[in-house]
Amino acid sequence: MSAENGTPDSTAGSPATPAGPRPEPIRFFGTTWVDHSGGYTARRIGVCAGSLAAAAASCLVLRFAYQGLRIADIGGFVTVLMVVMFAICSALALGHTWESFTRRPDPARRASLRGLLAVGFVGSLLAYFFRSLTEAPGEKLHREEYEAARAQYEKRTSRRSGNPKKRRSA
Repeated sequence: MSAENGTPDSTAGSPATPAGPRPEPIRFFGTTWVDHSGGYTARRIGVCAGSLAAAAASCLVLRFAYQGLRIADIGGFVTVLMVVMFAICSALALGHTWESFTRRPDPARRASLRGLLAVGFVGSLLAYFFRSLTEAPGEKLHREEYEAARAQYEKRTSRRSGNPKKRRSA
């Protein structure tokens, strides 16, 4: 959760904005994942179809690159090496992206894997596709963090009941 989420809103007394932590927006979904409103289902269908279409288009582009290598006749070893490289990088990117939906990735590790994730972009797109079949990508992680923050906020505010000056001393 970001720093904004743990702090109460400055307009906590107004009826329009609830007091307490605010949900963190998810890419393409905003905060509609909280109560599945505001076109949540349509957005999930759009993300699902869009990520699958992007993955298919990416595979087509990779096919053209493969054909270019075959036309250039640079040798079977380099061609096989390229195919294996894209397959391994895509598998690693799929695993890393899938893992990032269930727990926060380490920023240093993410920075070191940036090149690998760029080469394996097809795997990341497929991870988005498969996750969006069941939920918004990252929704489970965000929901757990948001509910923990809400429970902590409720626990903090429930302890402060009444004016301590009015308590009787025994």
